[in-house]
Amino acid sequence: MTFRFRTLSISTLVAGSLFAAGLAGTAFAQSPETVKIRYLSSQGSISPHELANELGYFNGLGIEFENVGYAQGGPASLFALAAGSVDLGSAATSAVVNSIAGGNDFIAAYPSNGINDKVQSVFYVLEDSPIKTVADIAGKSIAVNTLGAHLDYTVREALHQAKLPQNAANLVVVPGPQLEQTLRSGQVDIAALGYWQATFEGLLKEHGGVRAIFDDTDVLGEIAGGFVVLRRDFVKAHPDAARNFVEQSTRAAEWSRQNPDEARKVLASILSKRGENAELAKYWTGFGLREGAQAVPRDLDFWIAVLEREGSLPKGKLKAADLLFQPNAEAKSN
Repeated sequence: MTFRFRTLSISTLVAGSLFAAGLAGTAFAQSPETVKIRYLSSQGSISPHELANELGYFNGLGIEFENVGYAQGGPASLFALAAGSVDLGSAATSAVVNSIAGGNDFIAAYPSNGINDKVQSVFYVLEDSPIKTVADIAGKSIAVNTLGAHLDYTVREALHQAKLPQNAANLVVVPGPQLEQTLRSGQVDIAALGYWQATFEGLLKEHGGVRAIFDDTDVLGEIAGGFVVLRRDFVKAHPDAARNFVEQSTRAAEWSRQNPDEARKVLASILSKRGENAELAKYWTGFGLREGAQAVPRDLDFWIAVLEREGSLPKGKLKAADLLFQPNAEAKSN
């Protein structure tokens, strides 16, 4: 299944590459006027820009944030961005590349999450389930937070590697807070807990009676799970704000990598302000990003190759070198 968003036309394609940790503390000149950035949150989790805002990193930089609700998943976030309902989106790399290829004039600002042996998406079954391996998921139902995003594409890739049809499993959309109940009640065979849903995963494991079948690191290796994206017209209209946004967001991501316990306390505060369960913050495993929240070509090239293989992206239309956000180059083009 290919999801395309056609609200905007595309001119030039770029994506997020980030500042080195040593440069992350440098502040740019304050914007002459305040720029408001509207965004959607993810239940039970945060993005680096939310953490940066809570830490006060945007103070004096002429940037204000407005949380306008929750996104069911990455594709919904990208749709809202394309429609102009928000000023930033956040989605799996596969969904971002797919939406750009489909005609959306987006810039991937920075990687929002990564996957590794500590931060990853895990596919769980009940302890007495007969499902033991990826090959066993054919014909089974899998609860995911949304279609057309990271968990969807991870299942497809896992099935492909097992030499099974990519549509061999039945994906069922279930909101994060209901994943555990849906699995335990037998409504699905497998529940997929995304790398951004570590808070829900922690509670599931604490309650016991479940076991993991596989994780996305098994399938994809260490890779950026998703990107925060901006519209190109926003970046051109507010170049300083866009640059400060990326710099301070990646600075916060690096801070959380070095101070995980303190970061969990900040997450608890954010969840409490949203009216969510702040106790879940203790299960948060971090953003899973590399030092300095930097991207590497494989983060994009892997998914470009997958989309080309599936026939949803013409071969050679996109390449990672064309998708990297270069702040100085962007400034010169304005």
